[in-house]
Amino acid sequence: MELRHLEYFAAVAAEHSFTRAANRLHVVQSAVSAAISALERELGATLFERGAHGVLLTEAGEALLPQARATLDAAQAARDAVHEVGRDLRGTVVVGCLTGVGGIDFAGLLGEFHTRHPRVVLRLRAATWNGSAGLARSLVDGEIDVAFLGVSRRPFPHLRTRMLLPVPQVLVVPAGHRLAGRDSVVLADVADEPFIDYPVGYANRTTNDQAFNAAGLTRQIAMEVADVTVAAEFVRHGLGVAILPVRAVPPGPEVRALPVTDQSLEWALHAATATGRRVSAATAALLTMVDAHLQP
Repeated sequence: MELRHLEYFAAVAAEHSFTRAANRLHVVQSAVSAAISALERELGATLFERGAHGVLLTEAGEALLPQARATLDAAQAARDAVHEVGRDLRGTVVVGCLTGVGGIDFAGLLGEFHTRHPRVVLRLRAATWNGSAGLARSLVDGEIDVAFLGVSRRPFPHLRTRMLLPVPQVLVVPAGHRLAGRDSVVLADVADEPFIDYPVGYANRTTNDQAFNAAGLTRQIAMEVADVTVAAEFVRHGLGVAILPVRAVPPGPEVRALPVTDQSLEWALHAATATGRRVSAATAALLTMVDAHLQP
């Protein structure tokens, strides 16, 4: 059994596609297909089946996946041990992150890391429609190595996390809104308003939902967007109100930011890795550099 075959197998499992796996590995699709066929012949089992949602693992594939990842992690550990002797880090670090939240200079962080460790390949994966919950699953599944994600009151299972900074939030309303002249609000003041919010899975959506539940209130989500800039624009044009990170409130007179006084709307940005996976030397080196790139 070749490590390359296991690497290709893990990539197809993560991407649910032979084509996307080939692109991720920078090889032709026929090479991936041949590797999987060779692995299936050696194991005497079918590892993937094609379904309506793409290429899916069979029961045998599900059984192999954690063992394949453990083997690949062990192989990387061996490489790290040798490279660390010569202080020459290599490998690949796949970084997952939220977009638009602010608080950390990702470009500066990754740029400095690349300068210090040019032999390490960096890949950046922005949060999908599932937000922080999606990043957490990708960590546990081995699709990414480290994530910068939002954590609300309930921590994610199977992750080791370190809080980097708090993310306070405020209610944002259009300048002509009936509450725009207030100094602050309580959630009951806006429970009947149409809300613009993130999809389920994002830390701010989770925090907002928990706050309304704690207050015994329900609300109407009129629009779901996965970008704070878009949410603020929708508010500006009078399409609803939103609860947004303070850093994401646009300057200018067209919107008004109001503190909410009866419930906590704060969540926190964390750096996270999976408890069930070994942290590579390159990933650990990246994590040691994070604090220098936090923005006050």
